[in-house]
Amino acid sequence: VGDINAAAADTVAAKLRDEGHSVISVAMDVTKRDTVRAAIAKTVDQFGRLDAMFNNAGLNKPMQFLDVTEENWNLVMDVNALGVLIGTQEAAKQMITQGGGGKIINTASIASRQGYAEFVPYCASKFAVVAIIQAGARALADKHITVNGFSPGVVDTPLWAQLDKDMVAINAAENEGDAFAAFASGALLGRAAQVEDIVPTAVFLASTDSDFITGQVMAIDGGMVLV
Repeated sequence: VGDINAAAADTVAAKLRDEGHSVISVAMDVTKRDTVRAAIAKTVDQFGRLDAMFNNAGLNKPMQFLDVTEENWNLVMDVNALGVLIGTQEAAKQMITQGGGGKIINTASIASRQGYAEFVPYCASKFAVVAIIQAGARALADKHITVNGFSPGVVDTPLWAQLDKDMVAINAAENEGDAFAAFASGALLGRAAQVEDIVPTAVFLASTDSDFITGQVMAIDGGMVLV
């Protein structure tokens, strides 16, 4: 479990240990290659090899389209796009060192399929994630490394609690909760996703059941985007 917030990573790792899993936690900044490389090295030292890498770190900082700044753009793109590139590269290098074979899973979004006025850098970063998935799949196929991802819609997590506050602050919503409800209403299945809706696909993409799938982005959005 890697996180820029070391205490948060420790908390998750402790919870998983209590459930009987063998876990380590590492402090890492996905935008800094040396910390990603060090986290992978620590993982290999502990477990002997790296079989799967899940690049899930991400953030969003809504701004009105005409107000987006270079600072806002770079912050979101660095974490969501550059971070995924670095994570994919460094995981692949370790997997190749081991003799090849492995699973890389990257988190995209419905925002990788269409643009939203208040989420310009976020959408751009998630479009980039799809490009990284497709390019990585082509580059690593001969090493028997698959690169896939999934695109959640609205998921009921603390990220959306913060987004609701941000949307009110930029006058894109009247009350906290309005943006969440408006976006979730676009799901054909009539609700926002829960974390439990997302986990099985991530596990599937990390397992041998997905050995003949690569370069794909699986939608887990309750029917919000149909392509």
